[in-house]
Amino acid sequence: MRKPLMRLTFRQLQVFEAVCEARSYSRAADIMALTQPAVSLQVRQLEEVVGAPLFNYVNRTLYLTEAGEALRQTGRDLFARLGSLDMQLSNLRGALHGQLRLGVESSAQYLAPHLFSQFRSSHPQVDLALTVGNHARVLRRLTENREDVALMSGVPSGTDLEFLPLLDNAIVAVARPGHALAGRRGLSLRDLTTYPLLVREVGSGTRQACEDYLKQKRAHFAEQLEIGAFEAQREAVRAGLGLALLPRQAIRSDLAAGSLVELDVAELPLRRSWCVVQVRGKPLSPVAQAFVDYLRGQRSLINALGIALEPAAGAGPGVRPAAD
Repeated sequence: MRKPLMRLTFRQLQVFEAVCEARSYSRAADIMALTQPAVSLQVRQLEEVVGAPLFNYVNRTLYLTEAGEALRQTGRDLFARLGSLDMQLSNLRGALHGQLRLGVESSAQYLAPHLFSQFRSSHPQVDLALTVGNHARVLRRLTENREDVALMSGVPSGTDLEFLPLLDNAIVAVARPGHALAGRRGLSLRDLTTYPLLVREVGSGTRQACEDYLKQKRAHFAEQLEIGAFEAQREAVRAGLGLALLPRQAIRSDLAAGSLVELDVAELPLRRSWCVVQVRGKPLSPVAQAFVDYLRGQRSLINALGIALEPAAGAGPGVRPAAD
């Protein structure tokens, strides 16, 4: 190892990571409770140690150089190892202690707190850092070692990922109350295609699954409106902008309240599974391993949770019992 690298400090790496996250020296200074000159000084000292620039400015935007990318990955690895050491030392003292970094696909954000709450009842000293994003973002963060494990559906085949199916994820067609299709029985997917379909942004797992399924069923929607977030998509259906294909459990409160109506479509629900996902071959921290082991050993409890989260039959206009 080059001797200058021995002068690296964890504080410098913390400041550097804050700049990487914020893409701004001033915002990083706010995050770290430092002055902007202090942040700039720490980065300059790091560049002297590394012997190369860490950032480039292009059109007033901050970008990592190749050396910066390498340093950032090394910093993340170091912090992850230190976190794992802290957890291991806690285990030796007889208590599981540390933080679970959990990435959650946006349409599963209703489920994650319930799963973690069950786990934390047995391990009260474990904290949670939960990041919500679309399928592509959660997958990217997991492979970049920014999450310990992830909760998602539709795990890509041929990837270096291991997954454990947890719960059924039923995707259904929904509309606003009073829609022309609400209350009609025995609809087909093609009956829906004369109305606008509200879809998520590219990178959404639900969107990709639905597009593949609609193509398989030869149901082509002439008009599609792209909505960039799950909450906005749900609100757009309420506003009458069109129909949507959404996970039933994620909209259970809307169905129960009658603010959304599940349409009776013969080819639906489209069934997938929510899975807990980890990178194959990557050692998990004690906390993350305990979380995965807990989920693996509590399948009946998790299934009961899924049933409890389902809307009751007849809870709202047009709502029908879950298919067996």
